Amino acid sequence: MPGRGSVSPEKIAQVDELARAVLARPMTALVGLRGVPAGALQSMRRELRSRDRPIRVAPNSAIRHALEKAAEERPALRPLLDQVVDQTAILAAEGNPFSLYQEFLKTRSPTPARGGEIAPKDIFVPAGTTNFKPGPIVGELQHAGLPAAIEKGKVILKKDTTIVRAGEVISREVATMLTRLEIFPLEVGLSLRAVVEGPTFYPPEVLAVDLDAQRADLARAARSALGLALEVGYATPATTPLLLARAHRRALGLALAAGYVTKETIEPLFAKAMREAAAVGRLTGH
Repeated sequence: MPGRGSVSPEKIAQVDELARAVLARPMTALVGLRGVPAGALQSMRRELRSRDRPIRVAPNSAIRHALEKAAEERPALRPLLDQVVDQTAILAAEGNPFSLYQEFLKTRSPTPARGGEIAPKDIFVPAGTTNFKPGPIVGELQHAGLPAAIEKGKVILKKDTTIVRAGEVISREVATMLTRLEIFPLEVGLSLRAVVEGPTFYPPEVLAVDLDAQRADLARAARSALGLALEVGYATPATTPLLLARAHRRALGLALAAGYVTKETIEPLFAKAMREAAAVGRLTGH
């Protein structure tokens, strides 16, 4: 680390401890803390620590130096250096990066805008009846860009409106009105900036996978493949028991239809003969 001689022993120890923690686990992640209230952050850290997902909060300079030091042994960590921006924490753990991403999604919750923030996505206000009483609020809604009117003594929004586009600044006036409409366009929580697991670097856009949808797709594909294999009689460890069971049912049906006597067909053939004899007896009066 450059200038190590002029750095306090405490900072050197912090960097060394972070580097050791990173090298001790196969998965390293950088975590964004921007906008998370201190109390909520402490609660999230406790919850993650209970699942063996401890996040370490440190100055960005210490995190960079720790990653540089650890990267001497594990070069795959170097891409993480570009992600050490803004308010950052570091996590070293066992596990799957995709599962980790889903865990971090669960820490996020909607929060109102205050004005001045960048909209992360289009902010949509649906048409319909509001809870506002008729009065000056109609003009305030219209001034904010919402098509408000009074109908049957109620304040309504006449049509669906995208009031702020993704990437645009949310004005204070619009933010106030969204809060009054109970529309919370922002999210607060921990964000997973990037993960290195073993030799592989995972940016967040790669990790944003709907695992439930993927599992459903795989299950559907497996059922379709099994049905096709059974249809064409393709033998595999999965299809062989089913193919044998189907062949047995068909062979038994054919033997019964032909009156072929075996240990399995003797009883149903005898029962069939008794039923037919009874039917003939009824027809002949005997």
